[in-house]
Amino acid sequence: MELKELDSYNFQEGVVLLIDKPIDYTSFDVVARIRNKVRSLFLASGTKKIKVGHAGTLDPLATGLLIIATGKMTKSLAKFTNQDKEYEGTFILGGSTPSYDAEFPPDKTFDTSNLTERMVKEVTEKFIGEIWQKPPLYSAVKVGGQRLYKKVRKNKDAKVELPPREVEIHEIELTRIDIPNVDFRVRCGSGTYIRSLAHDIGQELNNGAYLSALRRTMIGDYHVDDAWQLEEFLEHLEQKAPGKTIKSKT
Repeated sequence: MELKELDSYNFQEGVVLLIDKPIDYTSFDVVARIRNKVRSLFLASGTKKIKVGHAGTLDPLATGLLIIATGKMTKSLAKFTNQDKEYEGTFILGGSTPSYDAEFPPDKTFDTSNLTERMVKEVTEKFIGEIWQKPPLYSAVKVGGQRLYKKVRKNKDAKVELPPREVEIHEIELTRIDIPNVDFRVRCGSGTYIRSLAHDIGQELNNGAYLSALRRTMIGDYHVDDAWQLEEFLEHLEQKAPGKTIKSKT
């Protein structure tokens, strides 16, 4: 079925849908809001538990496609997580941040006067194919059973050595280069950190780089253009709740 349009509202049995995650929301925030709304509107009185999960975490500063499943359909999330992803965004040359994105201000700055459009293109092309990258310290990777970003936020001086992991970059298109700003589109395999990719491109240029914007546009064959805005979906559930007047979505 088209995941934007639900053909069932049996959330315990399970549904799968597409959500366009807003900025400053964690992926868990989106899951929690949908779970709470479903619990209050669609579950029988006294029923408190409903499984809701997502495929592929998005950082709080990233927007875009998030695949959500409920009930028994949460068992199918792995097949979405393991599919290729596509992203669009912008990275800024001349600086680096602890999180590799704009969550923190730059802790190091670099002169970009020697950088040219050709240099940026040539270095970026080196990252196409199978590469090794380390996840950012501020990431959801678990170390000792704890999410790494929680560990680092509790102790900013914590020394954590993350082993590199092999990921695959299928395609990088630089859609605009206006140094220090570089717009891009990336198609990549599962497990790729676009923040790390930007950081590593900066290092390869003997400079610095960090993400200023990121949007996930595709997971497999599913596109963000077919996704619900979060508030729009929650309002839709209000309209579809038992006892409410059903209003079709156009």
